[in-house]
Amino acid sequence: MADMAWVPTAMLDRKLVPRGVTRCTPARFSLWLTPWCLLLGLGLWAAYLCLRDGLLHTNMDNRFAFGLWIFLDLAIIAFGGGAFFSGVLLYFFKLKELNAVIRSAVLIGFLCYSGAVTVLAIDVGQPLRAWFTFWHPNAHSMLTEVTFCITLYLCVLAVEYLPVLLRNRQFRKIPSFLVFEWELHKLIPVLAGIGAFLSFFHQGSLGGLYGVLRGRPFAFRESFGIWPTTFFLFVLSAMAVGPAFLLIMTRVAEWVTRKRLVLESVYVRLARVSGWMLTFYVLLKSIDTMVWLNSTSRRGGFLPWEYYSWEPFGVWILFVEIGLFGFVPALWLMRAGKVNTRWLIAPALLACAGVALNRYVLTVQTLSLATLPFDEFLSYTPSWQEVAVFGVVAYGVIVYSVLYRYTRLFPQEQER
Repeated sequence: MADMAWVPTAMLDRKLVPRGVTRCTPARFSLWLTPWCLLLGLGLWAAYLCLRDGLLHTNMDNRFAFGLWIFLDLAIIAFGGGAFFSGVLLYFFKLKELNAVIRSAVLIGFLCYSGAVTVLAIDVGQPLRAWFTFWHPNAHSMLTEVTFCITLYLCVLAVEYLPVLLRNRQFRKIPSFLVFEWELHKLIPVLAGIGAFLSFFHQGSLGGLYGVLRGRPFAFRESFGIWPTTFFLFVLSAMAVGPAFLLIMTRVAEWVTRKRLVLESVYVRLARVSGWMLTFYVLLKSIDTMVWLNSTSRRGGFLPWEYYSWEPFGVWILFVEIGLFGFVPALWLMRAGKVNTRWLIAPALLACAGVALNRYVLTVQTLSLATLPFDEFLSYTPSWQEVAVFGVVAYGVIVYSVLYRYTRLFPQEQER
């Protein structure tokens, strides 16, 4: 009887799988999703507690208002930068190799941004008042621009991915869907341009938010025009790490599915683009750091060594961010055509770790350091509810797995 009940489900699954590719059995696919569903369930339970009772379930307070969740938001939004940058490179700079991963890039961008918005909805603490930022915007706040740009860009990413969904073999049987998909496909370059415009400003404003904090000498930076240097550094870091994260996700998808999803030339192109952008970012980051240490900080009345006299934030963290996680992967990625592409995942991981460390430093270290002579160093340990909200990663894995199974994410997909 159990076998008879399984037959209709298996037949329906085969009808939804794209033609020309093979997928694992529904049973194996369910087994793959099980641990991710459990992790997502834990995250949803933690989110429910915070929404029901408030932020008392966290270890944040009035002094440490930004914690692990903001770090998570900033990191995954930077990783999602591959969506807008890949679109610009493909549609405006005509790098045709990226056509093999553009669908995956858009999906990854959508998952990163939707996950970030979900975490922000929990972090607000008053979800029923979340609409205030749209109806009563503070025109003098960078966070207002960030809110509008992220929301609009999330909508753009959803529309960009619609043609891929409508290519499903069942949807293509509906003539109206077929016409809509054809007309929508012609607008993709326009949507890519709009997405790049929106992403540029919200990525920059997230960095500029820290650069204008005069009361936080560790984060305050010089301005270029009306924008602090952190505005441009955040944009460049997202552009640098986006292709690297896309390379990692594609390689991991190949390992999990045991298939060749893209040609080796695609990995080389992604690595070189990421390497050159990372080099440019790290050079400007180094110049910005030297100006801050020797000029900005001293004019604010703080000696540079004072920022690194509190454990665990020693001077090592600065050298690790710029050296080990900056110049090393940049030089490695630029030599992509001369090394085995299987090893490119190592420098890509280092590059992603460097940008994540940068977001951690600006979020956690900035708030930990004393800003007045009578202040003390503030330690912060996230609660289990804050850590459990990382279940948003499981949400991304589940959606990516389902859409990989039932849509053609990679046009170059081949059996090994």
